[in-house]
Amino acid sequence: MTKDDLEMIFHFIGGLGLFLYGMHIMADGLQKSAGGKLKNLMGFLTKNRFIAVAVGALITAIIQSSSATTVMVVGFVNAGMLTLTQAVGVIMGANIGTTITAWIVSMNDLGSVFKPEFFAPVLVGIGAFLMLFSQKEGKKKTGEILVGFGALFIGLTYMSDAIKPYRDAQIFVDAFRVLGRNPILAILVGAGVTAVIQSSSASVGILQTLALNGVVNWQSAVFITLGQNIGTCVTALISSAGTGKNAKRASIIHLLFNTIGAILFGTIMFILFRLNQAWASADISTVQISIFHTIFNILNTLCLFPFANQLVKLSGLIIRDDKDEEEVKEDIPTEVKRRLDKRILANPSFAIETAIKEVSYMGEIALTNAKLSIEAVQSGDKDMSTEVYAKEKVINELEKILTAYLVEVDNLSLTEKQHSIIKNLFYTISDMERVGDHSENIAQLADTRRKDKISFSKRGITDLEDIATETIHALELSIQARRDGDKKASEQVEAFEAKVDAMEDEMRERHIQRLSKGKCDPESGVIFLDILSNLERISDHAVNIAGYVATEI
Repeated sequence: MTKDDLEMIFHFIGGLGLFLYGMHIMADGLQKSAGGKLKNLMGFLTKNRFIAVAVGALITAIIQSSSATTVMVVGFVNAGMLTLTQAVGVIMGANIGTTITAWIVSMNDLGSVFKPEFFAPVLVGIGAFLMLFSQKEGKKKTGEILVGFGALFIGLTYMSDAIKPYRDAQIFVDAFRVLGRNPILAILVGAGVTAVIQSSSASVGILQTLALNGVVNWQSAVFITLGQNIGTCVTALISSAGTGKNAKRASIIHLLFNTIGAILFGTIMFILFRLNQAWASADISTVQISIFHTIFNILNTLCLFPFANQLVKLSGLIIRDDKDEEEVKEDIPTEVKRRLDKRILANPSFAIETAIKEVSYMGEIALTNAKLSIEAVQSGDKDMSTEVYAKEKVINELEKILTAYLVEVDNLSLTEKQHSIIKNLFYTISDMERVGDHSENIAQLADTRRKDKISFSKRGITDLEDIATETIHALELSIQARRDGDKKASEQVEAFEAKVDAMEDEMRERHIQRLSKGKCDPESGVIFLDILSNLERISDHAVNIAGYVATEI
């Protein structure tokens, strides 16, 4: 091997690295620009399978990776957020969305103005200036997209220049002749390369770079492309290790869909190439690869879409339920851990949306505990107090689980607004945990009242019922505000909290008067005032929770 050969190898490796890095940076910038819009797409998935296909295509076009989309789908299925039938639609759509990268690479063949050497350096320069010197978040995101876009094309130029001297080399001619005569081998090569680099978009880009230099014929390119679609399933299959059976089935559906499509269209193309040998051996351009890649994925979706339910059944036959397996009901912390699937971290917007849902779920448990503690005071029921103590342990465990998850999300590539939401969720968890503490305090006071047979006056009981009602309303609205991003609900909380404060002052004053007149004994007075204090603190935490939401809207 000569020095020139070694230099060309280094150029190709460097170009491939720049290409992959450019794809990553561009996708990252696009994700940030999409922001909260991506998480809203999840709501459409529950409507019908047609919309799921469209959503899968759109998400993949934005994040530039069908593998990443499918891994997220595996995570959503494992977390119980998607059914297998809904997952089929997203997986099919992901295959369509991934074709956008091939079209970006094809810009090389669309005219001199679109060639990378013409505009890529300018894009990197403009993007770098926006990232380094702009104070506005939106312009920084645009800068990231431009730098990624430019780096992608510069990487393609490096790879193309490295291959150019060898375009007439016999080794390429012989290699692609062999692959053209052996469709199965070509499919295996495409699958193998894609499995190694874990990106069909990147492997198609490499194939297009070879085509740009006129060293790939139609027959070999078509079968390699079909193999690349199979190879991209490896990422999801690896990701499904250690998941539930439905998540494994989602990854199997992805493999079945792409493999059936490759077999079906591979057979058709094999027959067509046999009928037209001149076409089979003719050089293929990057645009033609993009056209075939797009047509194949669209037609494959149209052909297999009606058989989505059959794909689900077939995956069930491959990944069977254990006959002796008994359904075990999970405890709440385990259930939440399962829903906080790490695969969802592949997309920050979805990860944040999941965090909001689980923090709101923790709030619902804290709300239930507050209600139970109040009922324990009113009824003197020992079992209710016991239930409060059990739920308080759950709340404490959820605080640890959610805090650990939020730390992971906070370390992702987030926008300033997303970082702010995560910070508010940290604070919200703390407030909800404090609500649980105050509920536990009230339950303990209820136990003391029951054991010592302490009674309240009728007015005292009425006062407790009134202030408890307003406190619960404040807490309910704050959790609603957090869950739905409801500005109106967040604004209403403050009015309820102000009312609770006024009621506490008034009731405290009245109770002191009753004590001074000997209408209440001191021991009952202490418990009464402590309950009032805990209820007022709960309403304070409700205001805090609602206030965090108000800063995000």
